[in-house]
Amino acid sequence: MAKMRGCIVTVALLLLLLLCLHQTPVECKERLIRQLSSQPSSATKPQEFKIGFKRVILSIVLGILTGLIGAILFALLIKIAVQYINQTPFLKGPVIFSPKISSKTLQSALANENQLLGSSSNGKYYKTVLDNGLTVAVKVLEPFDSGSPEMQSKSVKRRIQQELEVLASLRHRHLRSLRAYVRESDRFSLVYDYMPMGSLEDAMNGVRENHLELRWDVRLRIAVGVIKGLQYLHFTCVPQILHYNLKPTNVMLDAEFEPRLADCGLAKLMPNIDRATSGYCAPECLQNCRYTDKSDIFSFGMILGVLLTGRYPTDSFFREAVSGGSLGQWLRHLQQAGEAHEALDKSILGEEVEEDEMLMAVRIAVVCLSDSPDDRPSSDELVTMLTQLHSF
Repeated sequence: MAKMRGCIVTVALLLLLLLCLHQTPVECKERLIRQLSSQPSSATKPQEFKIGFKRVILSIVLGILTGLIGAILFALLIKIAVQYINQTPFLKGPVIFSPKISSKTLQSALANENQLLGSSSNGKYYKTVLDNGLTVAVKVLEPFDSGSPEMQSKSVKRRIQQELEVLASLRHRHLRSLRAYVRESDRFSLVYDYMPMGSLEDAMNGVRENHLELRWDVRLRIAVGVIKGLQYLHFTCVPQILHYNLKPTNVMLDAEFEPRLADCGLAKLMPNIDRATSGYCAPECLQNCRYTDKSDIFSFGMILGVLLTGRYPTDSFFREAVSGGSLGQWLRHLQQAGEAHEALDKSILGEEVEEDEMLMAVRIAVVCLSDSPDDRPSSDELVTMLTQLHSF
């Protein structure tokens, strides 16, 4: 709206200038005609003729300027009209992207008390069953609770809506598709397919508590799926899409443990996300808030490290001096010392061939966790590296 008001003010000033310039040549012409008609042609003096000629030239120049300004003014008005037409409409109520979901059944389901699956710094997750029997997951984004004027503005809400429209258009087997969303005054409710195995963090918690077994081939398949999802975002999408908040809670698993990336790109619009405490954020993001596709690669390196070691970067172990202070430093130290075997999760150690694959995967994780973004491989290169470890 501020930009639109600025354009309107500019148009008003140009109109005023146009009126002034239009009035000037008309007055000059009228004055010239009166002067020429009041003097006999035989008595016209050379000096008066020169003055009259200059006034004619001035009138012509001012007329040309008036035409140019009028053309510029017309082009500006056309630009404003096109921008207004192309502006994303400010939608209310359910916006549906799946033929399996109707507006009525969705609103009815959201009005009921649903099963809480979990929560994060920017909202909560629920499981709900629609009237047609379809089970969906609902993430309630609450970015406007801070009460700041900036987050309450319509421009911010419209930007979030635009991101959701982009997210709904993404189609890849390793991305979690947005099926619908509902915009309310203080929040957005995002509707996804329900993932019965939960997130990668849920699965790794099950492994750590001895409630679930994840073999190396399954973990490698998860890693390959995650990097293929990033490859699609980085190299297929135009313009390029960055995830901004890749971590195990944003990697969802289906019944076959196939991964799907969730919340792609939304984190950049959420001011209350604390990436520093997650342990998965690249150093350049913490130091100067600079985020690139290689920052996503650093986060992927952390996820690969979790799959290999069974440890989280926030574990108390990494606050001890022996660990080097971080998961990345620990893996790098062990690899350089020729002791990478010591980092591997003992629950997945087995055949020698698999151990060789895991040790090669440690090297890949260490490169992804390089402090400098320039030293990290691209998602395109990583797909080749990881698929060569095993046949997919």
